[in-house]
Amino acid sequence: MGARTSRRQFLAGAAGAGASWLILRDARSARGFAANQRLNVALVGVSGRGSWFVETIPRIGENVVAACDVNEQRAAAAFQKLPDVPKYRDFRRMLDDRQKEIDAVIVATPDNTHAVISAAAIRHRKHVYCEKPLTHDVAEARAVRELARQHGVATQMGNQGTATADFRRGVEIVQAGVLGTIQEVHVWNTGGSGARPKPQGEQPVPTALDWDLWLGPAAWRSYHPDWMRWHTWRDFATGQLGNWGSHSANLPFMALKIASLWDSEGGAPVEKTLSFKAEVSETLNDNFPRWESVRWEVPARHDLPPITIQWHNGYQPGRERVEELIGRRLDWGDAGDRKWLEHGGCLIVGSEGMLRATEHNTRIFLYPEDKFAGFEGPSPTLPRSGSHEREWIAACKGGPRSLSNFDYAGPLNEFLMLGNVASRFAERLTFDVSACKIMDHPEADAALRREYRPGWSL
Repeated sequence: MGARTSRRQFLAGAAGAGASWLILRDARSARGFAANQRLNVALVGVSGRGSWFVETIPRIGENVVAACDVNEQRAAAAFQKLPDVPKYRDFRRMLDDRQKEIDAVIVATPDNTHAVISAAAIRHRKHVYCEKPLTHDVAEARAVRELARQHGVATQMGNQGTATADFRRGVEIVQAGVLGTIQEVHVWNTGGSGARPKPQGEQPVPTALDWDLWLGPAAWRSYHPDWMRWHTWRDFATGQLGNWGSHSANLPFMALKIASLWDSEGGAPVEKTLSFKAEVSETLNDNFPRWESVRWEVPARHDLPPITIQWHNGYQPGRERVEELIGRRLDWGDAGDRKWLEHGGCLIVGSEGMLRATEHNTRIFLYPEDKFAGFEGPSPTLPRSGSHEREWIAACKGGPRSLSNFDYAGPLNEFLMLGNVASRFAERLTFDVSACKIMDHPEADAALRREYRPGWSL
């Protein structure tokens, strides 16, 4: 089956995007599954981060039944570990050919193609695990979340710190009121790319690479290897907000119930708008600022008061504020052990204490340290899973929903990607959560989504 046929089928499926919502409560609704039956998993993207799943899925007792990568040279080592598994370049052809064999799909590609691959898998009624960030932009996150609800599949975004005991304990500590009234939240990392010259000229496409598929829905441009340093370019990447914010902002976002702004069922808050603004080293359309500071003003959520969340990426005043609050310098490779131990993370500041989490939110620390010496915390309210992948697999087999399912991860991703919009305009903006619209700036509103090139669609 050629790529043209697969693409036509893929686009034909898009016609049903507006179908009425049939929200199914667990994965059994999508496909019956015995708890002890092995899950048949397809991998899309098996080099880089994707190589983790090549070994992890068999190790935890599930089957890899198909593998897909657009770059056969980078994928060679992974493909060698899967000698009997069918290999593909085009995920659409894989989904068509292996429709009856695949139960679930793991997406571990560059940010640019997360949404189109996840959406295609969901339309084939496959469970989906998508690496962070969930999508490249705000509108994609909304679309993928709604698709997952419509088709009743089990989902998980790959911010693995969510599975750790310290993450869940941190959420419980905040929600139990141990820190008192939350007054401010800081999330940080060490900076962006700054301006980069666009690659000039055209070079021959390596025979091992499908350049068209690598570009995905992004605008066409001639091949140049510098484009494949993709973390630098807005067309393909999401900057540090996607790369690290998906981890570091996760704990405060969950603990402070910010995703409830996206709820459409009983008890939703009256005000469903977010105001936000960025300060940046420079406004860039192609790359990311060297430093940025984004401030979101989050309205009240049910019984929780309004809160301000601040992102400091390479922003020295933000770093200084966090260091002032905890009473010492952070280790950004230039302080303390000089091992980059604290180059990213979050700090939740309350009237009765503070909680700091590491960049992946896998460890937490309470301040003042003497006040919380020997503190054990409230009784658990969240389940302990110990493995992000196992939690998702259990959900695929009809178990409880995983904690970073798309109903949660979608709003988290929208929230973070609003920061990327803010960094392009450096003006105060207001986002209508229900309408998925920036209310006061047409150009910024247009930046919530991107124009797909012909042949690509959600």
